[in-house]
Amino acid sequence: MKILDRYILTKLLTTYVFVVLILVSVICVIDFTEKNDDFIRHKLTAYTILTDYYINLFPYWSSLLSPITVFIATVFVTAKLASHTEVIAILSSGVSFRRLMLPYLIGSAIIGMVNFGLIAYIIPNANKVRIAFERKYVVSPFYYDGRNVHIKVAPNVYVYMESYTNMTNSGYRFTMEEIEGTTLKQKLESDRITWDSTKHKWRIDNYKLRTFKGNEEKITHGPPTDTLLNLLPKDFDSNYMLYETFTLPELDRFIAELKSRGSDGVATYEIEKYVRFTNPFAIIILCLIGVIMSARKSRGGVGLQIAAGFVLAFIYIIFFIMTKTIADNGGLEPIIGVWIPNFMFAMVGILLYKTVPR
Repeated sequence: MKILDRYILTKLLTTYVFVVLILVSVICVIDFTEKNDDFIRHKLTAYTILTDYYINLFPYWSSLLSPITVFIATVFVTAKLASHTEVIAILSSGVSFRRLMLPYLIGSAIIGMVNFGLIAYIIPNANKVRIAFERKYVVSPFYYDGRNVHIKVAPNVYVYMESYTNMTNSGYRFTMEEIEGTTLKQKLESDRITWDSTKHKWRIDNYKLRTFKGNEEKITHGPPTDTLLNLLPKDFDSNYMLYETFTLPELDRFIAELKSRGSDGVATYEIEKYVRFTNPFAIIILCLIGVIMSARKSRGGVGLQIAAGFVLAFIYIIFFIMTKTIADNGGLEPIIGVWIPNFMFAMVGILLYKTVPR
């Protein structure tokens, strides 16, 4: 790595850290003003608020905004170089524009790889603490209000509950059916099923078991009994920001579990998974676009180029949110909806690159 590469790379990384610190600090201050009444109502100490919430909130926002903050840092650094005629001097010395982009590529790749490690394995664990804090002190208490719940708990076993209350962890009008192909083999019925937190088992009230064999039906009745099911009270708990609390391996397992049960809402978790993989590429693409946009010396000065960078970053955010929402609602495959913004902005970057004077 040459002196020029180290010079640009150092400026890019230090500016990126500075932008992250400033931007996320502002967000945290705004967040505090919004939630201060909740903190006061629950009589929380400053230590609790800081250690349980804001220490975990800061890396979350830092990671979430990383493509935009890298873009802003790139525009700021390159526009300053261009305003001081440094870019012209570099190109005049025989360095190609493509070679000039190398330290930016290296810097964005470093940030992208570090960010991927954080969002895949570290930040989700911090989110577990942060989101638990929000559910306890900020958001309204959760009450499960689902009706006519159908869940697949084994390859040929299906559970039904007319209703469930998470206050007592009890399900009502419970049935469990064993079906092979289109043939009903067994059907267990009970008025109520309750989770026993000491035994970690379900307690089924007096039940009726119907067994079918050919054209014959056998009915037996049984007293309250304990049983194990591939079902837990957490399956009826709040899913508030749940996808943000999973590490990548946990997210894969949860998606597989949802698919095995035939549950709704799988797209939300698949989108979260694909976003984590596309994030490093978004960082690289936006960084290179930032170089191309701001490498030319502008009569409007650095401020105009930075403003143009903000506008493009804003367009990227809107486009990303739009395609993500469409995918979440089933209008697009999750992987396609997540990758479209990166693909489109990569095309924009290529078109802009062709306009750069060599």
